[in-house]
Amino acid sequence: MSKKITMDRRQFLGTAAGAGAAVAAFTIVPRHVMAASGKTAPSDKLNIAGIGVGGMGGGDVGNVSRGNNMVALCDVDLKRGQRSFKAHPQAKVYRDFRKMFDEMSDKIDAVTVSTPDHTHAVAAMAAIKRGKHVFCQKPLAHSVWEVRELMKAAKKHKVVTQLGNQGHSTDSIRNFCEWIWDGAIGKVHTITCACSAVNSGVGNLERIKQPAPIPDTLNWDLWQGPAKARPYSPCYLPGAWRGWTPYGNGTIGDWTCHIIDPVFWALDLGMPKTIVAEAKGYDFKTQGDAYPRGDRITYEFAGNAKRGPITLHWCSGTEPMPRPKQLEADRKPIRTGAYVFGDEGVIGYGSHGAGGVRLIPETAMKAYKVPDKTIPRARGHYADWLEAIRKNAKAGSDFHDYGGPLTEVAMLGVIALKMPGVKLEWDSAKMQFTNCPDANQWVNPAYREGWTL
Repeated sequence: MSKKITMDRRQFLGTAAGAGAAVAAFTIVPRHVMAASGKTAPSDKLNIAGIGVGGMGGGDVGNVSRGNNMVALCDVDLKRGQRSFKAHPQAKVYRDFRKMFDEMSDKIDAVTVSTPDHTHAVAAMAAIKRGKHVFCQKPLAHSVWEVRELMKAAKKHKVVTQLGNQGHSTDSIRNFCEWIWDGAIGKVHTITCACSAVNSGVGNLERIKQPAPIPDTLNWDLWQGPAKARPYSPCYLPGAWRGWTPYGNGTIGDWTCHIIDPVFWALDLGMPKTIVAEAKGYDFKTQGDAYPRGDRITYEFAGNAKRGPITLHWCSGTEPMPRPKQLEADRKPIRTGAYVFGDEGVIGYGSHGAGGVRLIPETAMKAYKVPDKTIPRARGHYADWLEAIRKNAKAGSDFHDYGGPLTEVAMLGVIALKMPGVKLEWDSAKMQFTNCPDANQWVNPAYREGWTL
């Protein structure tokens, strides 16, 4: 086995709010008394607003509302938001988050942002600039520039932030990090990641040109937000917007923050130096409003003081990742997750902690002595954020140090899909591609008039 890799301070801070590293604020009712009763002390209750409260947003609201006060709910689609509205009748209802902040900013402590990807940044930034703590669904933004701006703003305004990559708070990701740092597979050199989801609008490119009535419950103009105005189509929503470049980020954007998360943390990947994408039968020039049904993206990460260079292969949709030769013939391969290859073995893991972490083949797993747990465990992703707010600490996937950089990896993959076949060279410090000026247009796409960060 290789020499064990130790955990440095940066890696430790990436854990659940430093596992309570800060001192809890003074409470009128002693916290231990309320904890014994299973209730939240009145002085610990946060006033929370939700932006985008249908679908996944409804789940976010439900998770943060326990023991707190939901004071405002905002959704451009009154039908989609109806379940949340009914569940929290005391909360004031809005359709425009800008109006919500104008009227209720002084009554809000924290905000969840669960809108489609293209409005994540404008909503999150509006909250951050007003000093509100923010939980934002993944991916954090819709462009590299938006990611960088949110990172800077979160640090400047000293708010507690959390990206919605729930797997980051699981035991599974911590197990993976501990095994990698223990030298379980030696020096890592290659990673293959996969997601079987297909987020593509290619099959509906003609249908979106057909006129369709806008539902009475939907404010289509607000839904489009900073994106270029387009005619309404039922092909865009709900949910299907992920397959369209003006609104979503395809499968690479939707799943990077889940699947690449474990290796991003354990190996301190940082930013890639090159990215190249392949998509069979896909031409961005003619199909540019839609993402492909399947793709392969290759990232190259430079080595650092603790590891050598690493190549990461991303496979999604109709392009499955290759089956590892070390996997037994009678075992099903991972369809959504990753295989991590070192010079002394292989580890496989599923997304969101599903399926746990295993060395392959199984004989290697049985022979491995699992190391002691060195990373503090989290009580859950939402609890991690809420506890960090109350303790003025850092959440595990905060925007500035972790969730933002992880999202940037996804955004670079999105740009590569728009330049298929071109090996892009990324200068992270200058925030530009050095060998392909055409690709730089996607680093900071323009907003439509009336919208700004």
